[in-house]
Amino acid sequence: MPLGNVPLSARVSMLFGFESPERRTAASYERELAAHQATESELRKALARDQALLHQQDVSIRQQKMLTEECQHRLLNNLQMIVALLMLQSRKEANAEVGSRLAIAADRVRAIAGLHHHLHAMDGTPAVDFKPYLDRLCRDHSTMSLSAERPDQVISVDAIELRLPTTIGIPLSLIVNELFTNAIKHGRGRITVTLAPSGKRHALSVCNDGDGLPEGFDPTACKGLGMKLVSSLATQIGGELRIDRGDDGDCTRFTVLFA
Repeated sequence: MPLGNVPLSARVSMLFGFESPERRTAASYERELAAHQATESELRKALARDQALLHQQDVSIRQQKMLTEECQHRLLNNLQMIVALLMLQSRKEANAEVGSRLAIAADRVRAIAGLHHHLHAMDGTPAVDFKPYLDRLCRDHSTMSLSAERPDQVISVDAIELRLPTTIGIPLSLIVNELFTNAIKHGRGRITVTLAPSGKRHALSVCNDGDGLPEGFDPTACKGLGMKLVSSLATQIGGELRIDRGDDGDCTRFTVLFA
């Protein structure tokens, strides 16, 4: 029969492979229902499998989080133990120079532990809000170092809010720790820490009152590890270390410029 003589509904049914409504039987409806039921059954099985997988993943994530928490806790405990042992050994050391070096090593480990604790509190994010960490680091130094060694010194912090990648935040924290140690040992009066914009970069400065450094002072030529470490860490983050006498020429200021 020519298609022109076939009703429109029949032509549509023929085009898409449907049975003509006029020719549907009870058996065809049963077949269609059975097909729908089979499809529904497969979908339910697939949904059940997906739900089981999601449950397993959720359990695995919770277990991983618990393991991470335990590792973080043990790491902090171990760092604190190392600090305590180094400080204990430094106090018992008969050689004053060796004792001083042990105390400095303890300060370095303490700085790493402090930043690690700060990052852990932020759920291990790859960036750190540096101002709160800087405030805490200064406060810890004020409590543990100044009160015992130089009660005449005070620390002031003037820092902007700045979120830094840990690849920059960790070296900067070690730099600040070294400069603090140096300021406490050689400076007097106020120690000022500044974090501020500087053109397209940022400037982190530690400034202390006291005698100025000799003309042409080269931190990389120092015999001690501290200044060499500061210079090396500044290079590591693509920064620039500058040393001057401050705006009024009455202090020693170490500045790290970084992007």
